[in-house]
Amino acid sequence: MKKNTPGTPLPLEADARVTRFGLRVAAGLTEQSETLSGDIQERLRFAREQALAKAMAARAAAPTRTASETRHVGNATLALGGGEKTPRWRKAAALLPLALLLGGLLLIQHSQWYEQIRSAAELDTEMLSKPLPPAAYSDPGFREYLNETPNDPSNANSPDEGEKSDEAKSSQ
Repeated sequence: MKKNTPGTPLPLEADARVTRFGLRVAAGLTEQSETLSGDIQERLRFAREQALAKAMAARAAAPTRTASETRHVGNATLALGGGEKTPRWRKAAALLPLALLLGGLLLIQHSQWYEQIRSAAELDTEMLSKPLPPAAYSDPGFREYLNETPNDPSNANSPDEGEKSDEAKSSQ
């Protein structure tokens, strides 16, 4: 027989031994059952039926185990867990990486949005700070651009005022 290795739990080995012994006894009884008298065969049949009934009752009373309750024991052997509930802090710790990922994505989106606004402001500042060539003032498109914002109070060349000033010039 094998000796108990440090990685093998003792209860598993004992269960295996009991099972092997039971199989040997059952095989021996099966061989000798033909030579027994009818009274003994009847008593053995009744005992067998009682044992099966007790085994079925024990199986029905035992809690069912799910795949989530499995755990590793020893050297990569798989055993069912004791049915312990997972603590709440472990469940929260499992959600922590998801929360960090979501926070990181939101931070990246905000920083990209801010970078787009900053680069557009730099471009506008650069364009507006450079002096315009004199030909730009005579360009009809530039005048159209200046007249685009009629709601701006600082814009003195709104279309309504321009028409009035043209009418005033023509009447003089």
